[in-house]
Parts: sequence; structure tokens; C-alpha cells
Amino acid sequence: MARILVTGMSGTGKSTVLAELATRGWRTIDTDYDDWTDGDGGLWDEARMLDLLTQEPDVVVSGTSENQGQFYDRFEHVVLLSAPADVLIDRVRRRTNNPYGRSEEEQQQIRSHVVEVEPLLRRGATAELDARLPVENLADAIENL
Repeated sequence: MARILVTGMSGTGKSTVLAELATRGWRTIDTDYDDWTDGDGGLWDEARMLDLLTQEPDVVVSGTSENQGQFYDRFEHVVLLSAPADVLIDRVRRRTNNPYGRSEEEQQQIRSHVVEVEPLLRRGATAELDARLPVENLADAIENL
């Protein structure tokens, strides 16, 4: 086991993969919930994240934040989930567990992030997985790292 970050744009299935890994016995943290970010959701709570990564040798963290790069050296693997923007938009329109991505403005933001932010995430990733694969296959690939 190891410390693993699963990152990517909205709609890549980070939360879904995390839920699958949790059913397999992994300790998981979804930074979209439980106050892991500041009020705007842009930055991880640095002290809390440092404490987690100091105390937990085996954990899968999911999320995308502006300051995630400063924690890369504390993860054994940084996994980027990626898919074409049209796939992401279709997914966020249909999901029921998170309202983000339903408005046209938010969908345009996702498209912009695929062009502007995803390349930055790719540079810091140690592995990239096609988010269109079945969740079981993605979880298998992450476990096999």
C-alpha cells in the first residue's frame, strides 16, 4: 500500500473510484467534503493535509486543488484521471451526488480547465488513466501501482 492522490477535472469519476477503493478496504479521503478545503474550495487546508500525510502511510486522497502540488512529494503516486471534455460534461449533467457542472457557465469552466489546468496536472502525475474505463478497471490499476 502507499499514499496515492487521484486527481483530475470534474466528471472524471474521482469520487466513484474512491468509493470503489473504499469497498476494497482502502482508507480514502475525498477532499471535496468534510472541510478539507477553504470556503471557496480552491485550496486544501495545509495543516490538515500535512497531518494526514504524516500520520497515514496507506491512504488514497482524491481531489483537485490549487495547492496540491506542494504535497506531491508526500505521495508515492499521483494519478491523473482524464477524459475528453464532452464526456466530462455529459457526466456532470447526469450525476446526482454533486450539483457542480449543471449550469452552462460551470460547463464552460470545465472545458477551460481541461485546456488550461489539466496539462499542469499531467506534468505532476506519475500515472494517467483513461477515465472512460470501467471503475473496477481504474481501481485495479490504482491498486497495482
